[in-house]
Amino acid sequence: MKNFMDENFLLTNDIAVTLYHQYARNMPIYDFHCHLSPKEIYENKRFKNITEIWLYGDHYKWRLMRANGIEEKYITGNADDYDKFMAYAKTIPMAIGNPVYHWTHLELQRYFGIYDLLNEKTAKSIWEKANEVINKDDFNVRNIIKKSNVKIIITTDDPTDSLEYHIKLKEQNEFDVKVLPAFRPDKGLGIEKEDFIPWLKKLEEVTGKEINNYEDFLQALEKRIEFFHTVGCRISDHALDYVFYQKASKQEVEKIFKKALIRQHLTKEEIDSFKTYTLIFLGKKYAELKWVMQLHIGAMRNNNTKMYKILGPDTGYDSISDFKIAYPLARLLDSLDVEDSLPKTILYTLNPAANYVIATIIGNFQGGKIAGKMQFGAAWWFNDNKDGMIEQMKALANTGLLSRFVGMVTDSRSFLSYARHEYFRRILCNLLGEWVENGEVPNDIELLGKIVQGVSFNNVKEYIGII
Repeated sequence: MKNFMDENFLLTNDIAVTLYHQYARNMPIYDFHCHLSPKEIYENKRFKNITEIWLYGDHYKWRLMRANGIEEKYITGNADDYDKFMAYAKTIPMAIGNPVYHWTHLELQRYFGIYDLLNEKTAKSIWEKANEVINKDDFNVRNIIKKSNVKIIITTDDPTDSLEYHIKLKEQNEFDVKVLPAFRPDKGLGIEKEDFIPWLKKLEEVTGKEINNYEDFLQALEKRIEFFHTVGCRISDHALDYVFYQKASKQEVEKIFKKALIRQHLTKEEIDSFKTYTLIFLGKKYAELKWVMQLHIGAMRNNNTKMYKILGPDTGYDSISDFKIAYPLARLLDSLDVEDSLPKTILYTLNPAANYVIATIIGNFQGGKIAGKMQFGAAWWFNDNKDGMIEQMKALANTGLLSRFVGMVTDSRSFLSYARHEYFRRILCNLLGEWVENGEVPNDIELLGKIVQGVSFNNVKEYIGII
């Protein structure tokens, strides 16, 4: 019987042990999709205690605490930080089988040197030990990032953002990890939502131009893309709660846009027409600038109306959606490809039932001079667990080239979440090791090691082109 989370955690065979320790372990991290705060990086934030760094913004943990019957005041409410930590410590022993159980203990080990199991009995001691580390002068955001061996961080940024802190970090030139923006225009595609018009006003302010028609809108978006490009942005991101494709002319979309400006009701067909035309326009611009386009597909958000009104979005009340994506996604990509305007694209699915849909659709649009131009993105959100990662990689390997995979993202607001890269790499190495053990792939450590290092870091470095 193996010891819990020892040096060979998740590595069940000798090949996996060799691949992880000799090839994966010391590879840098290229964090090309996260929700970290550039302001906190610029200001080199310090934390007052482990509750702040662990529980203040982590809806993964919040969902588990709610499932364990913890009152909301100990989760997002005004309870004392120590009491919140104790509530989390009470929950963790109940979370066996959930990846958060592993992540929690990986973070305790890697960042605090604590190898005790977190539970009600050990909570007080762990609270004291962790906070002793946190209170040291060298425990700050930038040192956490450096300790994690991160080379590049790409945040998630609205087109109306000033990118003030990205610019300050670049001008300061004191931090040797690049912090770059990603262009996330979700609010610009959400024509049906209440915050669309207020968001347009912000877009007018940052561009210094009134938006009176659809052409004005497109020009404003283009202006912001060009601004982001000057700050170092080379990647966009879109959250598609469902995949749309409704072909329409620009003149038809102009009429739809003018209806939205005066807050007239829009039909589903009109909404999809606007989204389709706008996303294709953006995709062409991304291709022109040689950006990467990310599409995160399939979240059903803000399902609990009562709690949404109290806490707002991104607070742990989202789930997997089950709409059909194959036809509209293929048509959307084809509309760009037929004009030679399909950018490098990473597709993520929240619904694992669509794994093979995504894995086969990317194969339709590969080719040219870019190896792995179309990517099946890492197992995401509810899937970034052992089973989800394995199934995503198997689907990719069965239908395409696992060796060209751009690998793991943190997709997190926590500066400790880089432990998830270790978790992913161990699972990758073990999967390859199992294939060797089964005689399914050759016992060629040099070949497999190159694949591991590619998926861990080298592939995405080459793919995005920034280092």
